[in-house]
Amino acid sequence: MIRLFLDIEVYQNYFLALFMTEQGKTKGFEIFDDDDSGFAPQEILDILQNPDFEIVTFNGNHYDIPILTMAMTNQNTRALKKASNRIIEGNMRSWNFYRNEGLREPKVNHVDIIDVAPGMVSLKIYGGRLASRKLQELPIEHTAMVNAEQAKELRTYCKNDVIVTQLLFNRLSQQVDLRRVMSETYGTDLRSKSDAQIAEAVLKAEYKRITGEMPPKVTAARDSFYYDPPTYVKFSTPLLQGVLAIARTAEMIIDPNTGHVKMPKTIASMRITIGQSSYKIGIGGLHSQESEVAHFADENTILLDRDVESYYPRLMLNMNMRPGGFKEHFNTVFGGILEERLAAKHAGDMVKSDSLKIVLNGTFGKTSSPYSTLYAPEFMIRTTLTGQLTLLMLIEALEKYGIPVVSANTDGIVIKCAVGDRGALDLIVHKWEKHTGLKTEETLYKALYSRDVNNYIAIKPDGTVKGKGVFGPVSLSKNPQTPICPEAVIAYLTEGTPVDHTIRACRDISKFLTLRTVTGGAIKDDQRLGKAIRWYYAEGEKGEIHYAKNGNTVPRSDGAKPLMDIPDTFPIDVDYEWYIKECEEILMAVGAEERPFVEKLPRKNSNAWKELRDTGKIIEGKKGKWQWLNQ
Repeated sequence: MIRLFLDIEVYQNYFLALFMTEQGKTKGFEIFDDDDSGFAPQEILDILQNPDFEIVTFNGNHYDIPILTMAMTNQNTRALKKASNRIIEGNMRSWNFYRNEGLREPKVNHVDIIDVAPGMVSLKIYGGRLASRKLQELPIEHTAMVNAEQAKELRTYCKNDVIVTQLLFNRLSQQVDLRRVMSETYGTDLRSKSDAQIAEAVLKAEYKRITGEMPPKVTAARDSFYYDPPTYVKFSTPLLQGVLAIARTAEMIIDPNTGHVKMPKTIASMRITIGQSSYKIGIGGLHSQESEVAHFADENTILLDRDVESYYPRLMLNMNMRPGGFKEHFNTVFGGILEERLAAKHAGDMVKSDSLKIVLNGTFGKTSSPYSTLYAPEFMIRTTLTGQLTLLMLIEALEKYGIPVVSANTDGIVIKCAVGDRGALDLIVHKWEKHTGLKTEETLYKALYSRDVNNYIAIKPDGTVKGKGVFGPVSLSKNPQTPICPEAVIAYLTEGTPVDHTIRACRDISKFLTLRTVTGGAIKDDQRLGKAIRWYYAEGEKGEIHYAKNGNTVPRSDGAKPLMDIPDTFPIDVDYEWYIKECEEILMAVGAEERPFVEKLPRKNSNAWKELRDTGKIIEGKKGKWQWLNQ
């Protein structure tokens, strides 16, 4: 199979479709000022219809393939530009586009990765998260008439987009491969679908296998409703009995425009204090409210995390509800998939296990979509509220015995337990599991450093680290914010490495970068930077980056030097002191102990200094300054 990456550019007098192989070889088809001699419809059709070619795009299902299909029958660039505007500005979906243009949707061996990637951000932002070499916005205003020189610039720009598409596809290769396996299993193409879309497709296929027909779409039966808790949700303290009463009597109103339920203010405004910790209930789950605090295990104290296994899937089955068009068949279908997944996991079949995990975790998201056959706002609210109240039951039982809970986040809690109370803790958790039908998994921690509940560093007894939020690894799900700083902080907390050692030794400039979306585009010193921008902090760099539309300052951009193109060599003007200071502030923000964060060099020409120099542990940097190498 030959894989081709595709992107198109559309202007009033210019059209380009660019294909690129995995080896970087490109083939372009273009129309310029009504000259279509560089455009070969039959050759394009042969590429699209060749089953040996796999076409990969970013948003190709709803844009590139429909527009390219039209271009093969109509080479008028003005008509193509108007059609492009109807999709982009009018948000016209592909099926409507094909119908309105009198076109037949082509059968293409095609993978569109826009829904496979996590979140809903632009290709440029994904490129920034992947540290792509070039971060480039559209160089020519989309309403412009293109001249010959600009057409050349657009070819370069379009090639960079297909390079970034390939980069993103490579990062998502495991997810796409899982989707290939599932496509063969369920007899439908799942390669371009999100986790939630896959969940619905698989559940519908299983429903049809059982009933012989597809589940119908349904609408909300009423405009509002009240939460109906399962009978096992009970509390023993007046505080939490009051919380349950508020949850039961708060009216849940369905937004007629979105079909979503907004958490009532009477619930969202509650701050529930149990022991020394406070909690808030929300649509996204239970969250404790700690900040700037650290907890440690020692010979007298156990620090452990109890996560609920398959939390939402188990809750959805235990409540025996009938979401959407699945009605009484939901538990049969969904429960069968859960048991199949657990059996595959225990058997070591991780491909099957991971595939079915996508279905289990993706199902819940569809219960809030009015376009889904799983749409069931009451089911969604009952799941989230029950999950949070159920965790509060466990917290109440532990705190009542005198075992503190120091953190809670959606599907788990962190407990700080005296060694002598370990048996009582296990008994309380076991009773809770038996009462609720849920199971927990335990992870021991040596230390927990929290900026807040969503941003923390947890150190396990073996020295490995679980970082969340800004302390988590760089990923497709979040914009990098100077990742060298959390890396240096973690090295300091786990190994005692002074933060300046880690920072000064690093020669990967991507770890020093900050990526940000700037609505309307950014500007610095009359240089336009686009909407997706990245920078590092440089010595001697003056001024800030500003919003192009109103001149407002982009947050934390003082001393920022834009770096839209990553150079081959490490910049010589990195402001190490800025990053060291940032690490010191992070350490204070996570409640770390007062320690010397930076190891100072001995006095120059002292015996200690000469020993470090002679052993290569320090080197002479710019301006004659000596600096540490990582040891």
